[in-house]
Amino acid sequence: MAARDSKSKNTASQNTKRGAFALLRIAFVCCLLGGSLAGIIYASQRFEHFMVDDPRFAIAPPPEFGHESPDLQLDGIRYASRAQVLRVFSKDIGRSVYLFPLAERRRELLRIPWIKDAEILRIWPDRIVVRVQERQPAAFIALAFGSMSRYALIDSEGVILNPPARARFNLPVLTGIAPGDNQAMRGKRVRRMQQVLRDLSSLAPGISEVDVSDFENVTLRVKKGDRSLLIELGDTNFASRYRTFLDHYAEIQNRMPDVTGLDLRLDDRITAVQGGQSVQ
Repeated sequence: MAARDSKSKNTASQNTKRGAFALLRIAFVCCLLGGSLAGIIYASQRFEHFMVDDPRFAIAPPPEFGHESPDLQLDGIRYASRAQVLRVFSKDIGRSVYLFPLAERRRELLRIPWIKDAEILRIWPDRIVVRVQERQPAAFIALAFGSMSRYALIDSEGVILNPPARARFNLPVLTGIAPGDNQAMRGKRVRRMQQVLRDLSSLAPGISEVDVSDFENVTLRVKKGDRSLLIELGDTNFASRYRTFLDHYAEIQNRMPDVTGLDLRLDDRITAVQGGQSVQ
C-alpha cells in the first residue's frame, strides 16, 4: 500500500514538472515571437522613414520658374490643358514617389474633360510617367449664354470640350442638343449624326450642319455655291435620298432658283420649300 502511494506521488511530481517545462517553453516561444514582431515593426518603420525622407526618392522640383519637373513625364497630351494636368501633380513635387497616390491621381486626371483615359506609372527611384488618351471631338455645338452663344466641341460620349487655342478641326456643326439633355442623351445625338455621315460616306463633303433634334427626321444644311439649303432626310436611306438630291439639284435650281429647302423623306419624290411654300 505504501509502495503504491509512493509511486502515485512520483507520477504526480513528474506531471507537475512536465507542465512547468511546457509553460516555460510557451513563455519562451511567446517572448521570441513578441521580440520578432517588435523587430519587424521597428524595421518596417525605419524602412518607411527611409523611403519617405531619403532625397533620392523625391520628385525633383522644376529647375526654374515656369518649367516642369524633370521627374514628371507627360505623354499623349495634345489638346488637353497641360497646365491643368500639371496642377493635378503639384502636391507631389518635392515628395517621395513612395507616397505618390496612383489611384487618386488617376481619378483626378479623368475629371479633366479632354482626358478619356490615363495610365500612371511609378518608376523607381524618383520618376512618374503619365500616359493619357484624349477624347476625339466629333462635332461643333453652339452653347447658349443668355442672348449670346459660343462654340464648343463634343465627342461621341456626349462630353463637351473647350476648343484648344490655335487648333483647327474640320468637323460639322451639330444642332438639336437641348439645354436639358444629359451626357447620355447628348452622346446618343452625336452617334446619330455619326451614323448619318457614315451612311453618306463620300457624299458628306459640303454638309456644314446636321440637325438631330428629331431622330425620325435628320436635317442637313448643305452649301451649294453661295447658297445654303436645308435637306430633310427622314430616318433611313440617307445615302440614296441625298444622292437623289445631288442628281436633280441642277434641274431644281433652274426651275426654282429661290428654293431654300428640300424634303426627301419620301423615296419617290422631292418636295421643295420655296418662299415658305412646299412645291413638288
